[in-house]
Amino acid sequence: MNFELNVEQAMLRDTTRELLARTYDIETRNAVSTTARGWNPTVWNQFAELGILGLPFPEAAGGMGAGPVECMSVMTEIGRALAPEPFLDTVITCGGLIADAGSPTQHAYYLPLIAEGAMLMAFAHSEPGSRWPYDNVATFATHTSEGWVITGTKNPVLRGDCADDLVVTATRPDGGIGLFLTAAEGAGVSRHGYATHDGLGGAQFTFTDAPAVPLGNGGDASAAVTGAHVRAQTGLCAEAIGVMTEALRLTGQYLRQRKQFGVSLAKFQALAQRAADMYVSLELASSMSLYATMSLADGIVDPRVSSRAKLQISSAARHIGQEAVQMHGGIGITAEYPVGHYLSRLTAIGHTLGGEEDHLRFLAADLNGHDMITLAG
Repeated sequence: MNFELNVEQAMLRDTTRELLARTYDIETRNAVSTTARGWNPTVWNQFAELGILGLPFPEAAGGMGAGPVECMSVMTEIGRALAPEPFLDTVITCGGLIADAGSPTQHAYYLPLIAEGAMLMAFAHSEPGSRWPYDNVATFATHTSEGWVITGTKNPVLRGDCADDLVVTATRPDGGIGLFLTAAEGAGVSRHGYATHDGLGGAQFTFTDAPAVPLGNGGDASAAVTGAHVRAQTGLCAEAIGVMTEALRLTGQYLRQRKQFGVSLAKFQALAQRAADMYVSLELASSMSLYATMSLADGIVDPRVSSRAKLQISSAARHIGQEAVQMHGGIGITAEYPVGHYLSRLTAIGHTLGGEEDHLRFLAADLNGHDMITLAG
């Protein structure tokens, strides 16, 4: 099996890397994250012009018809640059949900707008006090003479602070989980946006008989929600690889440049061994991220696969992020230096859509379905 990117995929990766490297250094990124939007509209428009925002969508809907490998390559470059653009939430998660479960009319309306960069969306699924996989949805939907309305509270809604429209989960009258489309500033919708510690943003939404339109045929959408989580977790894993790669690069550079007792820190065996351990963690994480991406590329949408990858990535992210700051010393936690921001983003990724304990619990519960577990070899 060939794990190398082909020519077109490598060109996409390099183009994305060049664009983000030209746009973002740590000062620019810090400045952009404090704006009301929290991301750079110029970059978003360039993403649209390059076709990046339409990567996973069919060509008939204004997309590129690309697969998971291309999308995850973009996510890795977003992580490398700490770019705050909401590609994961708008394109991979919400765009993926609409492409997966939406009606032809919804495809024709939403997907071109997303691909053109004219619409931002967020997935409102998590609720206060809930933990991944968020099986119990307290928000409920009611069918009235005028259509569907939803009532409940969603928090945190990642990138909900800047979203135009939302895809919302709500319990249907028949007990299934439904997906609904609603405006972020619509009637019956209250939004409280806030900044997150990693320089991005989120929001709490309160719905009070808010008008909503069912996504697709309006039936039970549990499978579609699971698919969205699998794609989003795979995207987070790919982003974390970019973040960890850059954190390790900065750490190695610092160890070679910083001197103590007349020699560079890289000459100290203990520090060199710790850097080598970071490299091992990164390689293990990269393999698991590739495993999750290739599974999606093969049409396998399995929460166990993404959960295994997320568990390994979360462990590696904690190790690499903490070691990067420790080996930089005090400068590592200053706002003017990037390493602390990489740690913050890795910490957020590690807790998004399930932390290490959540995925361990999920995978351990799955063992009950096996009669025997054997070790190959």
